[in-house]
Amino acid sequence: MSRILIVGSAGQLGQELQQTLIPYGEVVAVDRKTLDLSQPDQIRELVQQVQPQIVINAAAYTAVDQAEKEPETARMINAIAPTILAQEVEKLKAILIHVSTDYVFDGSKNHPYTEEDITNPLSIYGQSKLAGEQGIQENCQSYLILRTAWVYGAYGKSNFVKTMLRLGSEREEVRVVTDQIGTPTWAKDIADAIAQVTSLKPDPGIYHYTNSGVASWYDFAVAIFEEAKNLVPLKVQRVIPITTSEYPTPAQRPTYSVLSCRKISSVLNTNPPHWRQELRQMLKSVNS
Repeated sequence: MSRILIVGSAGQLGQELQQTLIPYGEVVAVDRKTLDLSQPDQIRELVQQVQPQIVINAAAYTAVDQAEKEPETARMINAIAPTILAQEVEKLKAILIHVSTDYVFDGSKNHPYTEEDITNPLSIYGQSKLAGEQGIQENCQSYLILRTAWVYGAYGKSNFVKTMLRLGSEREEVRVVTDQIGTPTWAKDIADAIAQVTSLKPDPGIYHYTNSGVASWYDFAVAIFEEAKNLVPLKVQRVIPITTSEYPTPAQRPTYSVLSCRKISSVLNTNPPHWRQELRQMLKSVNS
């Protein structure tokens, strides 16, 4: 049985991973209370102490707008910490699985991004995540970088689904951006894919994994309210589509960041399930 170290175990993906990976090995899970990712020595000591065969880095600084004000913190967590993990994993001849983001792209394409497409992040968050990818590639031979997008789930403090359900219970009208396109992705599905990858051990490199299908944030919000209306009390009557320019944010986001999952699908021998189906499943599971 492999010893698997999960970094970022308290987040929405980290908590799913803890459940999913139980059959795959001895799981050691650490969160920010146990490991301060801004302290390189702590990272090195932990990896040497645990001696894992597989390290899964599900930790990240994900406050996209706040990162514009805290670039050094974002860089520390998203770029330097993964690089140090990669160095320690290499010493042990272990495997590093690192979760990255669609925000490494600028959104100028109008068809799904492949792993070979040129990166050009628009935000500090995206730049810091790309720097983390590069640090891993330069310091570790056995790595798998898994880019995903628009992640939501039952766990964690906040995500788009939880925000919409809160607003929908408080307001009759909710305004949501309609000109940013991507793929909502359930954290549980990402965890399942990572679990499969730990046993399949595909070639090192970058892979994309999201649910299938395409949506705008507006489409996603409408679907959330439609799927939740019989499960939770909602006040919302209208979802109003607005443009990005009507809802300015400190960080610029890609207008189109759909990821092609063809490469990972060939490894897993199946296509990811559709985002709407998984949203329905997630809401039902939380409600029950």
